[in-house]
Amino acid sequence: MTDTDALPDRGAEGHGRKDRAEGSVFTRLALFIRQVVAELRKVIWPTRKELIAYTTVVIVFVLVMAGIIAAFDFVFTRGVLFVFG
Repeated sequence: MTDTDALPDRGAEGHGRKDRAEGSVFTRLALFIRQVVAELRKVIWPTRKELIAYTTVVIVFVLVMAGIIAAFDFVFTRGVLFVFG
């Protein structure tokens, strides 16, 4: 954990974070890229096996939900056509 993680969102004067880069657009862009890289190093990336398992679960869930919605659509369409037409 870096010491910038513990800083409040507002400084004592209420003007924003104390670690905010002052200066040009390029200085702020460089700070942003450094912070992104630092955050990406903290990420725990899934293994290939975990990624395949998670992807399979998501695809199966989406297909099941699409089937349920299609079934409801079919039933309600038949009901509306029966009542009104």
